[in-house]
Amino acid sequence: MNAKNLSTTATQVSRKTLQNLTLAALLSLSAGQSMASEVIHSVDDNTAGKGIGGLSGLMLGAAAGGPVGALVGGLAGIWIGAESQQASGLSEQGYVVKTATGEEVTVRSPKRTFNPGEQVVVEGNRLHSAH
Repeated sequence: MNAKNLSTTATQVSRKTLQNLTLAALLSLSAGQSMASEVIHSVDDNTAGKGIGGLSGLMLGAAAGGPVGALVGGLAGIWIGAESQQASGLSEQGYVVKTATGEEVTVRSPKRTFNPGEQVVVEGNRLHSAH
């Protein structure tokens, strides 16, 4: 193989590599984009109560019964925290949403209100209006 053929082959490989990298970059950019979803109905969200109750139960259980107590206390704390938040009327707002792929997911939205049938975009664990 002479120098001219080697140079031509290197140029072809470089072009092919550049094309593949460009395609990969475009695909990765489009993968991060959210598609519109539809709100099915609202649900009560007691995540804050579960978190505080679970942590409190974990610490009390660990102090009283070691590792096993921590596990039992944490699980009991999650349940008690969620029930306490529900009973006190301090539940936040969550929504069951049907995604573009047909999957139903529950998403929190403590600061925004949506109506059933409304088009939304799910970004992370929050909802945003699609319009």
